[in-house]
Amino acid sequence: MTVSSPIRVLLVDDHAMVRRGLATFLQVFDDLQLAGEAGDGEAAIQLCAQTRPDVVLMDMVMPDMDGVAATRAIRRRFPTVQVIALTSFKEAALVQNALQAGAIGYLLKDVSADELAQAIRAAHAGRGTLSPEATQALVHAATQPAPPGDDLTEREREVLALMIDGLNNTEIAEKLVVSPSTVKSHVSHILAKLDVSSRTEAVALAVRHHLLD
Repeated sequence: MTVSSPIRVLLVDDHAMVRRGLATFLQVFDDLQLAGEAGDGEAAIQLCAQTRPDVVLMDMVMPDMDGVAATRAIRRRFPTVQVIALTSFKEAALVQNALQAGAIGYLLKDVSADELAQAIRAAHAGRGTLSPEATQALVHAATQPAPPGDDLTEREREVLALMIDGLNNTEIAEKLVVSPSTVKSHVSHILAKLDVSSRTEAVALAVRHHLLD
């Protein structure tokens, strides 16, 4: 397909060989054009200011400024520039972080040339594209129960930490400068939220799941 104004694409990856392969891929399509290459997030932001690309192919895991931070900065400073995360990682947290930072797409690096070209065109038109693996990771994350202790308040975490240290209610009260009855209330809430029946169980669960790490 030939158009009067090719879609200008900025490549961001800390591996030169990856950028070279992507640059070669862009040459295959008449409607796609290389706008520039960057080896890290900071350079990507500077190049966006200089070249004003239409779409950025952004690696996620890079030294110094990573792809999530760079995506957030680019979307904030250049809202018309669309960003597609192009990475080897499919962890749900990374997918979520990339999308929350403003990426319109999330693809793995084993994507076919035609699929990547279609994703670039879709991004330019304001439509998102997610790899099946990224979609599955999001679905899996959404259907998982919240980890134990996820709803503990900051004060309850403080109390739990002191329980792990072996302090009783009176000692915790002195440490936090509150009344023993207040500590007793916190402990009751902690047991209820962790769905356990004793302080010993609460401490064991907290240590086993690294709740306070």
